[in-house]
Amino acid sequence: MTTTRSGRNDDTALIGIGDRIREERSKASISQRELARRLGLSPSMISQIESGQTLPSVATLWSIVTELDLSLDTVMRGGEATAPQVESSEQSEPDGPVVRSDQRRSVRLETGVMWEELSPGDELGVDFVRAIYEVGGSSTTDESLMRHSGREYGYVLEGTLGIQIGFQEFEMGPGDSIAFDSTTPHRLFNTGDVPVEAVWFVANRHGPDQV
Repeated sequence: MTTTRSGRNDDTALIGIGDRIREERSKASISQRELARRLGLSPSMISQIESGQTLPSVATLWSIVTELDLSLDTVMRGGEATAPQVESSEQSEPDGPVVRSDQRRSVRLETGVMWEELSPGDELGVDFVRAIYEVGGSSTTDESLMRHSGREYGYVLEGTLGIQIGFQEFEMGPGDSIAFDSTTPHRLFNTGDVPVEAVWFVANRHGPDQV
């Protein structure tokens, strides 16, 4: 069990994520089998994610939230009735535009990646997160590329982050930033021997160019 630099236990953020995906899928009247078909996954994989038996990769989670037209905030935080119960009694809900360090929800993904929300909502089609890529961590379980609608902006705080965008590959260190079209196939991965910490921003993910 690990803690973030703010002192929170990030394992608790996983509570309820599968339930929320299942709830939103049911609201959309899409079966597990149909969602799996659309995403090119097996029905058993969707079932395992919804039951909490398996963590999704970055690429899989992006595919799910895009197909169901969800925000990361919905998946990580949910509504009032489905928000995860967090062990720390000190955690509170955001009040106004400021999100305190003890109010953020995080989710750890299968491929050695952790996302922590930096904004309280997604009314403008924006996902704003602090991303941690552990040593060997990447956005996909293999070297495949992912794509989704929107435009991404990233800023590396610590570590060395490799980014493949189409046929081009870049390496970013502390202080480096990047912007690119998310519809271009891409992959993010840690190329160093220390965790990567970055601030990531995806705009217009629910736009008309949804993939």
